[in-house]
Amino acid sequence: MNALPWDGTWHAWRLDREVFKESWDSGLGAQASGGRWNPPGRRVIYASADPSTAILEVAVHVGFDTLDRVPHVLTCFQVLDPSTIKVIQPDDVPNPNWLIPSLPSLNQQRFADNFLTEHPFVLIPSAVTRHSWNLLVSCDLAAEQFKLVSQERFALDTR
Repeated sequence: MNALPWDGTWHAWRLDREVFKESWDSGLGAQASGGRWNPPGRRVIYASADPSTAILEVAVHVGFDTLDRVPHVLTCFQVLDPSTIKVIQPDDVPNPNWLIPSLPSLNQQRFADNFLTEHPFVLIPSAVTRHSWNLLVSCDLAAEQFKLVSQERFALDTR
């Protein structure tokens, strides 16, 4: 069982290319190409429960060199009512291989997508870093249920 990442107020984090700063909450990327936890067609915002996980989630796809060269912004938003978050524990996932880095299967995408039809927010273990969490936001259900807290330019320490 993973320890839950909050107590009281609940914040989530994203790292986006700066050119997408204004559309961080659109879910259009996941809608167009699908993601680990959704097939194409559903607008989903992928976020993390902490900034470090948000950074790693992007770095595994684009590399740290890109984070050093291309301007990014770190976005923090607040889920207004944490009771609206559906928590998926590692043992709730039918196939434990879904929680390791790999290409997602259609069954994996459908598994979380089913929750996204009923819940505005789904908290699910990260496949990139063990004991960390990702927050999936169903754009169709979560409107007005979260708010932007901050956006700041991301600076990578290249050591």
